[in-house]
Amino acid sequence: MPQKILSQIDRDGNATVALNRPDVHNALDPEMGAQLITTLKALEANAKVRAVVIMGQGDSFCAGADIDHMRKSAKFSKKQNYEAALAHAQIYHTVYSLKKPTIARVHGAVRGGGVGIVAACDIAIGSRDATFRLTEVRLGIAPVMISPYVVAAIGERQSRRYFLTGEIFDAAEAFRLGMLHDIVETDELNARIGNVLAELYCGGPRAIVSAKHQIAKVAHADINLAVVEQSAHTIAEIRATPEAQEGLGAFLEKRRAAWVVPASTVKKPRRR
Repeated sequence: MPQKILSQIDRDGNATVALNRPDVHNALDPEMGAQLITTLKALEANAKVRAVVIMGQGDSFCAGADIDHMRKSAKFSKKQNYEAALAHAQIYHTVYSLKKPTIARVHGAVRGGGVGIVAACDIAIGSRDATFRLTEVRLGIAPVMISPYVVAAIGERQSRRYFLTGEIFDAAEAFRLGMLHDIVETDELNARIGNVLAELYCGGPRAIVSAKHQIAKVAHADINLAVVEQSAHTIAEIRATPEAQEGLGAFLEKRRAAWVVPASTVKKPRRR
């Protein structure tokens, strides 16, 4: 099976995962999706890994679902369609729920499922040449599997426009909508991501995972007594961890915490 996903880990624990089908703008077929899930889960289990950068090889980030596979799926039974859809949906959930911070390095064309991957990442940094499109309705389908992540990223109101029209929008609009956290010139993209990685490496690795989990728990919850109690229990558990004790000790002693990687040593992601 060809390597449709490439990955590497540098000495600082930064993992780079590259979608590797540049000839078809990194369109997602079942093999690529399975390789991406396997790669991400292996990185999640690797204690050395501090953060994961997801990028695309070639001129595009990701063109969404593979057209050849979509053509074949037109002849699938309902059961086959369900099984294929469930496998595909696991891509976005794996990215979203990964127990490491994730950064999307976004450039070029971002379509359909590619938008879903960007939305599922914790942080998304894009170049000014990036363009986005939720193309599903123009193919007679709907952006169902990516909808939880895209709606969370840009909100219900904006989703009503872009899900329904399938129109293209640029990096500036993606930034305005909240899909991208930052936009830079193409030649500054790696440096900007390097800066974000340096900021991430100032935080406790386990604390970052806890922060991710807490966002998911409270994002759509009522602020009631149950949420207050859950928050108190969570912070009490976190404060008792060795990592929290190290962080507090470093602050009081005016020294660098054990997990901090100096910004000057953090390597920037590189396109292969």
